[in-house]
Amino acid sequence: MSPTFEPASKTAFKERRLALLATLALLGVTAAWGSTFFLTKDLVTRVPVPDYLAVRFLIATLVMVVIFPKAIPRLDRAARRHALLLGVLYGIAQLLQTFGLAHTPATVSGFITGMYVVFTPVFAALILRHRIGWATWGAVLLAVCGLGVLTLSGFSIGYGETLTLISAMMYALHIVGLGAWSKPDNALGIAILQLAAITVVCVVAAAPGGIELPDRGTDWASLIYMAVIAGALSMLGQTWAQAHLPPTRSAIIMSMEPVFAALFAVWLGGENFTQRMLFGGAMVLAAMLIVELVPRRHIEGEVTHISV
Repeated sequence: MSPTFEPASKTAFKERRLALLATLALLGVTAAWGSTFFLTKDLVTRVPVPDYLAVRFLIATLVMVVIFPKAIPRLDRAARRHALLLGVLYGIAQLLQTFGLAHTPATVSGFITGMYVVFTPVFAALILRHRIGWATWGAVLLAVCGLGVLTLSGFSIGYGETLTLISAMMYALHIVGLGAWSKPDNALGIAILQLAAITVVCVVAAAPGGIELPDRGTDWASLIYMAVIAGALSMLGQTWAQAHLPPTRSAIIMSMEPVFAALFAVWLGGENFTQRMLFGGAMVLAAMLIVELVPRRHIEGEVTHISV
């Protein structure tokens, strides 16, 4: 019996559909992250940064392990090594970003964190040998300008800003690595093992002074939300989505995080809606639409998977 092959048009349709689903999943993840800025800014005034992160990611890891106990054993040795490396990278970035947020206005922190949209295509070009087209660089520039309009009313480089900038570089490396190593069939296991590695990094950072737990019910509610929704489910969503999207495209989509942060700050945090939010958010949204609507060959190559 001769083998059967799917028509090229049908295969292309399935790929486009998966890419659209991955984009929507990444937008959902980004919205969840954006909702945590004002919650974290408030929480770290009462709970030390490493303690908060250690408890948050421990809860996230336990939830995922209980629900999916067989996911990690299914990973091969290379996938486990990659997941641990990515988790350590992400954990250190989380510590640096959150320490920086404690010494930096939330809006400035959001802008600097969003600079991973610049670092990601640079690292993708250097590490994955991606050819980054002019349309992508235009979208990156538009996203950065939009982030600046959205968040900045003054800017200076200090201790908090420096830590946050380093974290943005590490997030960019994480995005590139996740895009290179994550595959649809191992996304679940990689997500869980990353969470476990992040937990270890944060516990090690918190251990010298002992881990202080929240003493308010509202703080526990915020912590559980950030652990389950913005931690466990978001890590799973990002890992799966990046198995179907190139790193630079992912970074530009994730640059919507400060836009969502501003929306949640207005909706739930009591901040006023301004024209800066409108124009800045529109610019970031336009950048995302550019990478979604311009034909793929003008944006970036296909997803590059590497084995190291």
